[in-house]
Amino acid sequence: MTVRLLTNIGRLWTGTDVCSNAAVLIHDDRIIWAGPASDLPQSVPGVIDDIVDVDHVENLGGGLVTPGLIDAHSHPVYAGNRWAELAMRTSGSSHSAITAAGGGVNSTVTVTRGTDPWTLCNGVRERLRQWILAGTTTVEAKTGYHLTRDGELADIRLLRSLEGEPSMPRIHATFLAAHILPPEFFGRRRDYIEAVRLWAGDAAAAGADSIDVYCDEGHFTAEEARALLLTGKRAGLKARMHACANERIGAAQVAAEVGCASADLLAQANDDDIKALAHAGVTATVCPGSALNSSRPPAPVRAMLERGVTVALGTDHNPGQCGITSMPLVIGLAVAMYGMSVTEALRAATLGGASALRVGDRGSLAPGMTADIVLWDADHEGAFAWAFGLRALRVWRGGVPVQP
Repeated sequence: MTVRLLTNIGRLWTGTDVCSNAAVLIHDDRIIWAGPASDLPQSVPGVIDDIVDVDHVENLGGGLVTPGLIDAHSHPVYAGNRWAELAMRTSGSSHSAITAAGGGVNSTVTVTRGTDPWTLCNGVRERLRQWILAGTTTVEAKTGYHLTRDGELADIRLLRSLEGEPSMPRIHATFLAAHILPPEFFGRRRDYIEAVRLWAGDAAAAGADSIDVYCDEGHFTAEEARALLLTGKRAGLKARMHACANERIGAAQVAAEVGCASADLLAQANDDDIKALAHAGVTATVCPGSALNSSRPPAPVRAMLERGVTVALGTDHNPGQCGITSMPLVIGLAVAMYGMSVTEALRAATLGGASALRVGDRGSLAPGMTADIVLWDADHEGAFAWAFGLRALRVWRGGVPVQP
């Protein structure tokens, strides 16, 4: 049993409140008290008889402290890169020209399938480490670059094994076999959809938390998404969806109908879509980093907030579009691109992320919550809108300091 006191916190942003000259008291992996240092209790029944007997006291030098950030949308399980493809795209090459040159999602599938498990695991480990060192203590991590039963299940197990290592973020593993039709199923679309439905139960048994479907032109239809998501829910998986990223083909409406935990990207969402998401309680996860690489307008976040939709933020880290692993950068981009206030963006990266993942034990600093905590190189949360990648000075996961 360990009791840790974080003191001399200049500004404590709890997710719901702000206080100055604050302290946080941690028992094992949970917060047992947080607030103004002047109100620090002298004892906590059943935990500590006298505050002077705490095991560890850490002076945080008057800095800003927040909950650990939550990335609600990422694709970190892949091998290789597509930098040449990005250069072609920025030079004006068409999608067909890039595909003819060997680019596109299937190029990553080919490389990932051909990479030995040890090398793949080491690459994913190094990526995830970048997240937690930047202050992100929970990462939603999708599969989707093997597109075979054994490969997808191995990816889920890989994520679960990495989560148990020191200095790794918490992982919310999402089964995304419905990413794109793999090349060997060309002309057999229905067969692949039925195969993915059969794999959903195996994915849950392997440790997946959610099922995701990429519902858009060139991926899967709204009807296909509905069938896949309902199958996943019957297997015990939370449902989430890539929706309205490029075209409106009914994805947001299906997300609301199915009761998805989140609908993600949403660049093309209109007012009817937003109303449906709000009514169904679906969290909207938006990703400003990948939106920068799109010629389309950004997601209508202000309209979502005004309609009462809970908004979450994600990096959308993926090999073909966006290499961001810094949620502090995403917060800054959300302020600049979506017109969010710093408080709205920071809330979206904490409580909003917890809502998207349907986890109730993180995203805020309050008694009973998991002690995922970050000390920042700043004394006010406004620095997130200034730094475009604010530096995390120290990170605690479950009350344990993460070593650099």
